[in-house]
Amino acid sequence: MARRGRIGEFELIARYFAPLARTFKGAGNLQSDNAFLAADPRHDLVVKTDTVVAGVHFLADESPQRVAAKALRVCLSDLAAGGAMPFVYQLSLALPARWTEKWLAGFAKGLAADQRRYAIVLCGGDTVVTPGPLTVTITAFGRVARGKGIGRGGARAGDELWVSGTVGDGALGLLAAKGRLPELTPRQRAFLDDRYRLPQPRTALGHHLVGIATAMADVSDGLLADAGHIADASRLAVTVERDDVPLSAAGRAAVTADPRLWANVLGGGDDYELVLAVPPRKRSALLGAARAAGIAVTRIGRFTDGSGVTLTAAGRAAAAPRKGYVHF
Repeated sequence: MARRGRIGEFELIARYFAPLARTFKGAGNLQSDNAFLAADPRHDLVVKTDTVVAGVHFLADESPQRVAAKALRVCLSDLAAGGAMPFVYQLSLALPARWTEKWLAGFAKGLAADQRRYAIVLCGGDTVVTPGPLTVTITAFGRVARGKGIGRGGARAGDELWVSGTVGDGALGLLAAKGRLPELTPRQRAFLDDRYRLPQPRTALGHHLVGIATAMADVSDGLLADAGHIADASRLAVTVERDDVPLSAAGRAAVTADPRLWANVLGGGDDYELVLAVPPRKRSALLGAARAAGIAVTRIGRFTDGSGVTLTAAGRAAAAPRKGYVHF
């Protein structure tokens, strides 16, 4: 809940920053995480900036290689949600006063590994020392066919809601990393822990969804929240059927042992899966794209006229005690 006298993140953006971007069409009124810039006659650049902070977005004692991977991958996830292929990125690194060269070498090693994995390269940035916690900001650039980038605002009533992979592993993984899922086996906890620490951006799938998805986002704030962002930007309502939400074996074991963890699954975020709107006539094309990418997709709901997010279970309205992560 926002503190008394303060506004939430999205109200803050809409009130103070969206007016500053109003004259630039590619900003999309700041309703999507990405900006779209004309690059050449055949391509647009999809641009995303993200910041991760020690103790907020990753554990304070995380290895430098994994800090680097998470910082880069959360940006790559947004590029995938824009239908783009990775191109280049810039890095702004705010190091705490007691930084060491050993830590920095490990961080650079982590970036190098992911540069090879995701075919992206560093093109600039900045480094400073801070009296606060370690802070990493990355601006990633992707390429998409001219005018074909996917935002949040294109869904239409009747479109189906789909999601890639499995949902809830990130939020449950944070609990596992903190030793708070004792009912799971060590192997299950290790799986969830890894899903939290090392996101898997769906770059192999996102660019195949151009011409198929009418709107798309990545699941960073939480499934209900990010489906809601698409609905809000598209001026629609969306219904999510809880029983259709895909869970990993470890995630299923967790909610079976403690059904209260559904709140974390649906609202915890950090999954970095793709949530998308697809017209029913494009269903076969979506399934073909998913097979080609080797990534499962699941239909979990539908967009309709109206507003807001409705959660159902077995077809009946269900309470959603936690809709998503909020920064303020």
